[in-house]
Amino acid sequence: STMRERKTTDPLHSSTDLSEGKEKLRLKQEVGLISSVSLIAGTMIGSGIFMSPEWVLHHMGNPASSLLIWAACGLLATFGALSYAELGTIIKESGGEYIYILRIFGSFPAFLFAYTSVILVRPAGLAAVCLSFAEYATAPFYPGCTSPQVAIKCTAAACILILTIINCLNVRLATSVMNIFTAAKLLALLVIVVGGLVLLANGQTQSFQNGFQGTTAGIGAVGVAFYQGLWSYDGWNNLNYVTEELKKPEVTLPRALMIAIPLVTCLYLLVNVSYLAAMTPSELLSSGAVAVTWGDKVLGSWAWLISLSVALSTFGSSNGTFFSGGRVCYIAAREGHMPDILSMAHVRCLTPSPALLFTSAMSLIMIISGSFTSIVNFFSFMAWLFYGMTISGLLYLKIKKPELPRSYKVPIIIPIIVLMAAVYLVLAPIIDQPQIEILYIILFIFSGIIFYFPLVRFKYHPRFLQRVTVQLQLLLEVAPTTRDAN
Repeated sequence: STMRERKTTDPLHSSTDLSEGKEKLRLKQEVGLISSVSLIAGTMIGSGIFMSPEWVLHHMGNPASSLLIWAACGLLATFGALSYAELGTIIKESGGEYIYILRIFGSFPAFLFAYTSVILVRPAGLAAVCLSFAEYATAPFYPGCTSPQVAIKCTAAACILILTIINCLNVRLATSVMNIFTAAKLLALLVIVVGGLVLLANGQTQSFQNGFQGTTAGIGAVGVAFYQGLWSYDGWNNLNYVTEELKKPEVTLPRALMIAIPLVTCLYLLVNVSYLAAMTPSELLSSGAVAVTWGDKVLGSWAWLISLSVALSTFGSSNGTFFSGGRVCYIAAREGHMPDILSMAHVRCLTPSPALLFTSAMSLIMIISGSFTSIVNFFSFMAWLFYGMTISGLLYLKIKKPELPRSYKVPIIIPIIVLMAAVYLVLAPIIDQPQIEILYIILFIFSGIIFYFPLVRFKYHPRFLQRVTVQLQLLLEVAPTTRDAN
């Protein structure tokens, strides 16, 4: 059958003797509805809404069409999340796109996704968010000038190390941090929204007059504008990475998505309206950090609150990215697509600490040479390439396997729309403005073939790697885990 059978004799997934009785070591189901909503909203609301509006406006050419892009991005994220919710109720395993591609299409494409995601996409995304956190966090110490790169990169590295400690110690601690920072960033966005409504009530509507004048019509420009907008919505799929850690996933998963994503979409639209009420389009385009410029214009001496809010927001977002990103590495290793050590969990904390440490190390490497702006477009290109593959898998299951048990069904037109959008977002920038970097990305994805055939297909495992695994097990106090019985 197309849905791959799980291995039952794999020693990696066998029970582990713990204390007095024989127990199966697995991650705890500790993520409830509030934490689920916080994980989605908290990861989505990061640096994007404070930095991307000027770029969406730049590519679209006017305020009205840029607002349409923000609304369309929210609708697309909602449709994508609803499609993923059905996948999550059919395949009740953590791992997001990786586990869905593995179960539907098989080992090879799943390995290419894991290889690309674990080594490049997730660490690069985390590094970008931590770098933007560092820029805002160091800004008060260098008034009137830009912060030195050394200070920014050291602060970003410190942010990653703190997140590593939090996430390795306790799942509940990590989700508590998410809940607190999500509340803080929602409060910051509400301040911007209320400020904008007051400005509109006082008649500051000049930015919205002749709103569609000078709209950009090129498919490539619209595609890049979507990339910038969707960067702000990135995280809509994060709950699917931790399905096995959800309480009652068949209920919690769809419910959390339906609360979080429409909430974030409405906030984003209102925040953009507030920016345009406070600034003319030309002022917004010349602003390096839109939220800070808004704070200077509207809050006056209290403008520092916005810088603090952005720093808190990006820290909370990087925590959510780190929380889910480590799970991809962990699940891929559990399926035999990454070294065994990465599939293990700490025997007392019950967190996938080796996978989290590996993700942390890769992100630190990215920070050394990373720049925020270049990551966004290429991150989005790779993300939508794999989103499209995953959604096509859902369409296959809906057409060919309608008998599979699922507690939630999405109308078939919704995944069709998401697939068409994914194809557009991947092809439009290539057709309109081909860049050599996209070729490098495609070559990197397929370079995974070099590792797949000897290490995964033919299971060649050098003896020294087995010895290294045992030593790391003892050092990190970790043991193999089992899948959830669901």
